[in-house]
Amino acid sequence: MFYTVKELVEQSHAFPSVAALMVHTEVENSTRTEEQIRHLMSRNLEVMERSVKEGIAGVKSVTGLTGGEAKKLNTYITDQQFMSGQPIMEAVRNAIAVNEVNAKMGLICATPTAGSAGVLAGVLLAMRDRLHLSHDQQLDFLFTAGAFGLVIANNAGIAGAEGGCQEEVGSASAMAAAALVTANGGTAEQAATAVAITLQNMMGLVCDPVAGLVEVPCVKRNALGASQAMISADMALAGCISVIPADEVIEAVNRVGMQLPATLRETGEGGLATTPTGLRLKKKIFGKA
Repeated sequence: MFYTVKELVEQSHAFPSVAALMVHTEVENSTRTEEQIRHLMSRNLEVMERSVKEGIAGVKSVTGLTGGEAKKLNTYITDQQFMSGQPIMEAVRNAIAVNEVNAKMGLICATPTAGSAGVLAGVLLAMRDRLHLSHDQQLDFLFTAGAFGLVIANNAGIAGAEGGCQEEVGSASAMAAAALVTANGGTAEQAATAVAITLQNMMGLVCDPVAGLVEVPCVKRNALGASQAMISADMALAGCISVIPADEVIEAVNRVGMQLPATLRETGEGGLATTPTGLRLKKKIFGKA
């Protein structure tokens, strides 16, 4: 078992990959076999695929606050109007698709939470064909993400209510960045660097859902989290380093999260939630300000 990124990286050297270490850890800490664990992860992947497809086709949330933007982005990408790279735009589209499905109360895979479910699925589905990932390699992508996510969860947090969106979308983005590094042939050390780069650039991000719902600005934060993950992965693969080690960055994120006031931790009592428009929407949905 590993409890820090340093331990994760060191222990991974005794296995073919970080993913293999994570599967071994799951076997040790559960009553399941490796085959059962990989089967369960395969089901998670299927849910991710369906949610992306459903969201791109076009959905609307129960409240009407969000929906239809993944479909707009898909048209935008098809028309070749975009200014950033196509892989990033597809990851952004996919991330929004998943979170729009979540907002309509559809089935998604919480990775690590429902509110941040779009990031990992968005990045993986945008890159799997480009990296020629087999089904097993896609599962390894998810296991790698889970390994780094486990460390973040144990040393900081993964919920906006606990430590702001830096810990929710931030952790999802760091997980995706690490997994993308290894999927593209990078080392465990480079994956750790991608985690550090991602988290330090999302540190301080507050959780301020309008009307207390996981819609605004949550859906678009997943989109930007997906793009951050891809940029961080590229930086790590290019040989860029993080001056502050990943474990120290995670510790700093934890401290910042504890310092955030309750108004900025998913209560809907600060930030965008208390703008005039945010309050108007809350009243429209719930009948009170």
